[in-house]
Amino acid sequence: MAGVDVVVVGAGIVGAACAEALSAAGVRVLVLDRGAPASGTTAAGEGNILVSDKGPGAELDLAIASRNEWLAVIDRLPQRVADVEWEPKGGLVVATGEPGPLEDFAAAQRGAGVDARVLKPAEAFELEPLLTPAVTVAVHYPDDAQLQPVLAATALLAAVRARGGVVRGGVTVQSVLRSAGGRVSGVSTSAGDFACGAVVNACGPWAGAFSVLAGGPVEILPRRGMILVTAPLPECVRHKVYDADYVGAVGSGDADLQTSTVVESTRAGTVLIGSSRERIGFDESVRVRVLRELARKAVGLFPFLGEVPVMRAYGGFRPYAPDHLPVIGADPRVDGLWHATGHEGAGIGLAASTGRLLTELFLDLVPHVDPQPFRVDRPALLGVA
Repeated sequence: MAGVDVVVVGAGIVGAACAEALSAAGVRVLVLDRGAPASGTTAAGEGNILVSDKGPGAELDLAIASRNEWLAVIDRLPQRVADVEWEPKGGLVVATGEPGPLEDFAAAQRGAGVDARVLKPAEAFELEPLLTPAVTVAVHYPDDAQLQPVLAATALLAAVRARGGVVRGGVTVQSVLRSAGGRVSGVSTSAGDFACGAVVNACGPWAGAFSVLAGGPVEILPRRGMILVTAPLPECVRHKVYDADYVGAVGSGDADLQTSTVVESTRAGTVLIGSSRERIGFDESVRVRVLRELARKAVGLFPFLGEVPVMRAYGGFRPYAPDHLPVIGADPRVDGLWHATGHEGAGIGLAASTGRLLTELFLDLVPHVDPQPFRVDRPALLGVA
């Protein structure tokens, strides 16, 4: 095929969002993935679009922007693929112990522009009647939303194709080619060489390995998570509901197993139960103790789940950056190499603004959020203490 402007390596939600935003701006894009599009980390996601789980700072700013950007992205998708099961259901965070820490966290978020409404237990039960009576305080986040991540990623890639871009699965990028001056000039793959002016590393948990191959190593590690799926039920959980421990687990750098309760329904009627986090490399073995812990904590939050059968369980790897911030932007060491990874469990929610920000930086436009916290050459990513 003829040369393209950008090769995006990775056809998950982040790579798809970058490709869609670039193509919407008129950039010629080729998306390559060694597997089927949206079959990796994206397929193992819950589809969360969250502002509720992040404290004030750069990631929350990106999350707020991305919540709004998702609406713009969905609006410009081809009509035939635009139903990505978008549900602005809102989130509910609950505490069953001392209410002060959750109330303080919500107050700090409100200072950063988040709609975080502290509720008394009786008000929480109005939103979720089946909650445990042990709730002491809750915070309602009307802006939390959900979509179906595989539908969303494939819809983004369909938009790329509709604009003349190309998406190919089953193609492994083996090396990044460079000109005599050191600039990216193409990629060598299992399907041959493709000329391009830039390469975007959107390989998710495998982005660290690809960055080494591309000549611009960044420290991105896999962090595994597991989810339980119940049999279909009548409507019983109306929001995304999680306990206050979830916020701490998201921000923790501990490699050992951490679990916190996350419960939400899907349009199909199933209930998703999470979440777990552990750094165990790319070990895919199912650990019964993890599933047992998820189930125990979920029943503690919603006692009725103790009588509900579990239909299946699945897991996936999330791209973990040591400082818990995505990496978005150009690599100063390799002219033409770009990175869009490190979102860990927030990739679905942050994808829309990640694609827009990378496109703005690529085209030298004014960025809609401050790109500096996400730069490639920050010490935590380069393994500098």
